[in-house]
Amino acid sequence: MRRIAVTCAVVLVAVFIGLAAKQPQQDPRLHKASRAPDQNGWIFVHLEGSPADIGYQHGFLLAREIEDARKAIEISLTHDAKPWAFFRDAAEHVLWPKLPNEYQTEIQGIAEGARARGVKIDSVDLTVMNAWLELSPYYLNWYEKSQKHPTGDHCSAFVATGSYTKDGRPVIAHNNWTDYLTGSRWNIIFDVKPASGHAFIMDGMPGLIHSGDDFGLNSAGIMITETTISEFHGFDPTGVAEFARARRAMQYASTIDDFARLMQEGNNGGYANDWLVADRNTGEVASLELGLKNVNLKRTKDGYFVGSNYPIDPKLTAEETNYDLSNKSLSANARHIRWDAIMAQYKGKIDLALAQKFLGDHYDTFDNKEQPSERTLCGHIELSARGSKPWQPEFAPAGAVQAKATTAVLSESMQMTAALGHPCGIHFKAARHLSAHPEFAWQKPSLRDLDSHPWTGFKAK
Repeated sequence: MRRIAVTCAVVLVAVFIGLAAKQPQQDPRLHKASRAPDQNGWIFVHLEGSPADIGYQHGFLLAREIEDARKAIEISLTHDAKPWAFFRDAAEHVLWPKLPNEYQTEIQGIAEGARARGVKIDSVDLTVMNAWLELSPYYLNWYEKSQKHPTGDHCSAFVATGSYTKDGRPVIAHNNWTDYLTGSRWNIIFDVKPASGHAFIMDGMPGLIHSGDDFGLNSAGIMITETTISEFHGFDPTGVAEFARARRAMQYASTIDDFARLMQEGNNGGYANDWLVADRNTGEVASLELGLKNVNLKRTKDGYFVGSNYPIDPKLTAEETNYDLSNKSLSANARHIRWDAIMAQYKGKIDLALAQKFLGDHYDTFDNKEQPSERTLCGHIELSARGSKPWQPEFAPAGAVQAKATTAVLSESMQMTAALGHPCGIHFKAARHLSAHPEFAWQKPSLRDLDSHPWTGFKAK
């Protein structure tokens, strides 16, 4: 009996050691990293350490999600465009050589971590994923010497301060517009404590070292978001990829001036945006309209800036876009009018609750009635017989896929709130939509339901 007991004990110890060896925390690179249970559709991960360690943690903890996101991005990126190999070539030979070494190392770490979980992916694939919003259409139009691939109407956002907010301090909010094929994967909350620079918390997609829709805040007190500039053209292949500059600014900016400088250094014109920024320390907010040729920085300690994809500066509009600012039926113009009306209506009252409410707004300023569509702050292109041309055709499965909001007070303890799906509460059902609109059947392999979830708070570790 004693011999049997000893044998059993040895077997149990061996089993325990075997199981322990399989636990991710046994790799020293993962000791400071963690992945929390999903919260209302969001996946919260904490990453910490050197660029190599942060990358490995990211790849290991989100390996399956990275694999899934890559498939969705490939379907979206290559439909009616170039094959994946074309974009890999551009990523490897145009973008990669100009990436800061820090971010090359992090991307290589993501690939290594994902491969450790059995996912076949390399740093070139991951560079395509990080840059897909600037590779098409910005790089693609430059490569073809054309403007036939339009930039999209991505996002509604605002930042306000002073007499416009309830406590006189900055409030910032943003909802992300994209196709539901990829947007349903935009469900990661990254809490990152890098070895250099500032800690930061942001939303993002699996495999991306930046937010992608660019909402986040850092421990220095800088709060950041953006909206794209519609029908923008221009790309400089000798510049630094937008995703690297956006990540660098999120990680290293301590002031609004820092942010503007870091975004302009090596500007390649890719994914051209109007950046909305707040400094919780000074109470100042700013708009950085970053074209390729034209750059405009405006700032105030008492006012607001809004974004809905319209170009602001007349010179930038004329020289770098094909956009018609006079057509009030266009999505960006209709939403701009709505933003200004909301800011005036709620002046002196804007707080977190109102910011969240604004992002789910369905008032159409062109038809003067409540109706969710491409002309409302909470976008529903899937419900519009007009679509959002030239970006999306009629009834395209695209629009607002999630939303985020925070305040100066919350940012002091590195907190933000987020809602996955349409912030208005309307669900999108993929099978039902494809049945009614079979012209989008090409998305079927990866298009999935986009259910609305309640607002959820997140706090950095």
